[in-house]
Amino acid sequence: MSEISGKGTSRRMFLKQTGQIAAASALAAMAPRVFAAEDNTIRVALIGCGGRGSGAANDAMNVNKGPVKLVAMADVFEHRLKGSYNNLKNAHPDLVDVPEDRKFLGFDAYKHAMDCLKPGDIAIFATPPAFRWVHFGYAIQKGLNVFMEKPVTVDGPTSKRMFELGKQADAKGLKVGVGLMSRHSRDLAQLQKRIQDGAIGDIILQRGYRMHGPAGFFNSTAKGSNISDLMYQIQRFHSFLWASGGNYSDFYIHLIDHQAWMKNAWPVKAQGLGGRHYKVNSKGEPFVDQNFDVYAVEYTYADGSKFLLEGRCMTGCAEIYSSYAHGTKGAAIVSKSGDCGRPSSIYRNQIMTPENMVWESSAPRRDQNPYQNEWNDLVDAIRSNTPYNETEAGVKASLVTSMGRMAAHTGQEITYEQMLNCEHEMAPGLHKLTADSPAPLQPGPDGRYPMPQPGITKNREY
Repeated sequence: MSEISGKGTSRRMFLKQTGQIAAASALAAMAPRVFAAEDNTIRVALIGCGGRGSGAANDAMNVNKGPVKLVAMADVFEHRLKGSYNNLKNAHPDLVDVPEDRKFLGFDAYKHAMDCLKPGDIAIFATPPAFRWVHFGYAIQKGLNVFMEKPVTVDGPTSKRMFELGKQADAKGLKVGVGLMSRHSRDLAQLQKRIQDGAIGDIILQRGYRMHGPAGFFNSTAKGSNISDLMYQIQRFHSFLWASGGNYSDFYIHLIDHQAWMKNAWPVKAQGLGGRHYKVNSKGEPFVDQNFDVYAVEYTYADGSKFLLEGRCMTGCAEIYSSYAHGTKGAAIVSKSGDCGRPSSIYRNQIMTPENMVWESSAPRRDQNPYQNEWNDLVDAIRSNTPYNETEAGVKASLVTSMGRMAAHTGQEITYEQMLNCEHEMAPGLHKLTADSPAPLQPGPDGRYPMPQPGITKNREY
């Protein structure tokens, strides 16, 4: 994902700020072991070699209980694989062992990459989220541990599939990490414990904001003649709901996830709104993607308390990227800046000024990188053979995110159960996809793709 403007911290921005280089995403196979090989080396395959996957691979090779080696890579775009390999090899010359015959291209490349691993190794999934269930299923067959980027689902049918796959992974004793790094922020963990211990009383309101200029592939104009609809939609996955859940799911899931963690509950329903103010670029070319450029969603918990989420992708507007919790006895800054920016802090009342602050988080310097923490935690579980499976939480975070997105896109109140049981699978049959397959989303005669129409299309998003 491209860097955003403003004060927020995306994975790529975090890596840039800490001098780390992007790396790969991979898959793994069969029965679990305490470690994957007699020399204690855990081998990794990267599936999806963009910036996000490359960052995950880089973190994998930086774990505090190595060695971890990258041995296979897969993507559908050759330039991404080459760029990722070069960056990772430069950063970790002794830990990147990916000769030409272990670099795979195409829609079946994920299988070939995972076939290079042994049971107990790790597969990294950082392709567009629509493919998670396809890749996860194969990894479970092969007995591989998994690290998968978020979101892990974008609709109801694939959420049910992923819940079931998570149970299958448990049955095999596999370890599964999900890239919701907020839960591995030691600062947020300190705050969460204090909130659960009653430091701000009962939470009655939460707020989350991610408002900045267009980022990643948020908006897209009509494709050129040199690329198919399928490859264009995969390349610009943020623009298409089937591929990623759009910018709503990809950009806002961290705020939704860590606020649910603070509350120790998942929202049960959502209602919201959104719209597209800017429909052409500076050249007058129409945007053809499926995203709204503003969203405002009200989530409701079972106890009636609310979480208000606001998102905006517009140039020139005020940039706010942070989150807050309000309780009956005080308030807290959850993320000071970005998805999980430290330090978190607690205030004696609802006026969050320095003179009212009563506590501030203080994670040790070695534990301040949540992206590295999540990899350390996963590898620690693999080496000690302790239970570790974040699939269920990852699916619930993805599903609750989709619930809010669907509420805004349809103009209806959507419950958790409605989202889970919505029959609209946006991209069925992805396990059969080839380069010659038609794209899951087809453009109209004007080259534009179907858009959400709140109040008109009510039982599905388009």
